[in-house]
Amino acid sequence: MIRCRNVSAAGLRYILGMAARPVVLSIAGYDPSSGAGITADIRTAAALGCYAVTCISALTVQSTQGVFEVEPVRPELVRQTLLRLAEDVAISAVRIGMLGTGAVAEVVADFLREAKPPHVVLDPVLRSSSGASLIDPEGLAVIRVQLLPLCDVITPNVDEAAELAGGDAGEISPTESWASVLPRIRGLAAKLHDLGCRGVVITGGHLSEANDYLSVWDSGRITEEVFPGTRLASQATHGTGCAFATAIACGLARGRELPQATREAKEYVRKAIASAYPIGRGKGPMNHLFRLDEES
Repeated sequence: MIRCRNVSAAGLRYILGMAARPVVLSIAGYDPSSGAGITADIRTAAALGCYAVTCISALTVQSTQGVFEVEPVRPELVRQTLLRLAEDVAISAVRIGMLGTGAVAEVVADFLREAKPPHVVLDPVLRSSSGASLIDPEGLAVIRVQLLPLCDVITPNVDEAAELAGGDAGEISPTESWASVLPRIRGLAAKLHDLGCRGVVITGGHLSEANDYLSVWDSGRITEEVFPGTRLASQATHGTGCAFATAIACGLARGRELPQATREAKEYVRKAIASAYPIGRGKGPMNHLFRLDEES
């Protein structure tokens, strides 16, 4: 029996809260600047009431000024990490980010088929914001054929959605109206549904009307929703896609339906960008822990 006579009321609430936190598994790359990837996911999960366990898929040499080198992790090491975690903790949701190679992507697909976690969110990280490729051609094929049907929702931006769908959304100017852009985004979502995706969120943070588009395929019927947003003038945008996908995974892990989880994730990212503080000389990180900062 644990005795808590010397624990304050606030401390006891913290202990009980930690015990109740859903576990979210992040499978992603390691970013030394902590703006994206594993370390950013840990902070996002903590801010949103979840506990993150992690599996590093690749090491990178990067800073706020770009990605300079990528070193994939051995597939067998990824496999063993995932299996040991699944044996030890009850995973409520999975967030998949950068995978690096087809061999690692195959391992992740095998794991999802065997473990059958309740919720899977795929952020298809194909290249960095600085243009560096973060997946090989074999990995892209595994994502298309094997991973997409295993996910509850994927969260590509417009360019990633077009590359995954094997088509071309055409040049979309940031100055275009949402009414002009929406038919092309809707078409990309339909192609991704054809590849097996149940839920698709195509993000539009780079557009003048920073709206996100959700499309859900269920029992032969598509339902859609547009989440309106405004573009923020900020350099603190490194890793926003990772944070958005992880926030959705946290929402699903905490019992939210997908539309609500998406809405809350969008608001979280917006506030975290708006409350960011300067880090580095390039595109810095958002303030992942802004909610905890506000409460302190």
